[in-house]
Amino acid sequence: MAKGKNKNHDDDRPRSSKGSNGHSKGSRKGHNEVKRRETANFPVKLAMWDFDHCDPKRCSGKKLERLGLIKNLRVGVKFNGIVVSPNGSGVVCPDDREIVEAYGAAVVECSWARLDEIPFGKIGGRHERLLPFLIAANPVNYGRPWRLNCVEALAACFAIVGHIDWAKQLLEHFSWGLTFLDINEELFELYQECTDSKSVKKAEEEYLTEAEKQKNEKKDLTLDDILELGNQNRRTLEVKDKDGSDDEYQEVRGQDNDEGDSNAEQTEITIGKKLDALGNEIEDLVI
Repeated sequence: MAKGKNKNHDDDRPRSSKGSNGHSKGSRKGHNEVKRRETANFPVKLAMWDFDHCDPKRCSGKKLERLGLIKNLRVGVKFNGIVVSPNGSGVVCPDDREIVEAYGAAVVECSWARLDEIPFGKIGGRHERLLPFLIAANPVNYGRPWRLNCVEALAACFAIVGHIDWAKQLLEHFSWGLTFLDINEELFELYQECTDSKSVKKAEEEYLTEAEKQKNEKKDLTLDDILELGNQNRRTLEVKDKDGSDDEYQEVRGQDNDEGDSNAEQTEITIGKKLDALGNEIEDLVI
């Protein structure tokens, strides 16, 4: 018998090295790949151009990438679906639904303070869109208008075109995620009733005009009116769990983006129960 013919067949199998903790690196890799495939089951394509402006630990785009939900595109690569971008000419509208369903959605993952560094001419696509007025719920820019992060922008796009289920599917990966849908519920319902970009812009303008009117009326309140409304420094956010129970988060406040403008105007959202000085429940006030 020739030498080497009696080798154990196990020698032909790839050997997996063990890490310092004693676990096989090969088996760990396989586990991660299975988890990635399970998580990546999303109805449409998601993409982003990531310019590494954000803290990786707090970047929603990078988290979606780790979960296998979104693809990171190179500069120079275009996208066929809806691209939510500061370079857009119109706003996302219900008429964009067919494009989203066929080709998906993409975002530009960058800092709001460094937009001048982005080569918009080398990214994007045929269907670049802005987002209409919405309030951020992410921990960095909570309560600030338009300052949405990557996952909020994608979720907003899906919600406006009528796929609130896709928006929830993305946001459920973040502890604060579904709050974004709660505080913008009225706005999403308003935009969903529109058709094209012009009608969404008109609805946005009418909403902001009414909000400004209510703000001015609040300035005209008398001292007695203010006392009746109770302490407005305490604001509550009422969120419904899946089982229908109500949880109140008191004094939810936003944080300025480290790279953003610390003097930017903050927008307060009041949703929930209000009590007067005697502890009696009074009518809700939304500002």
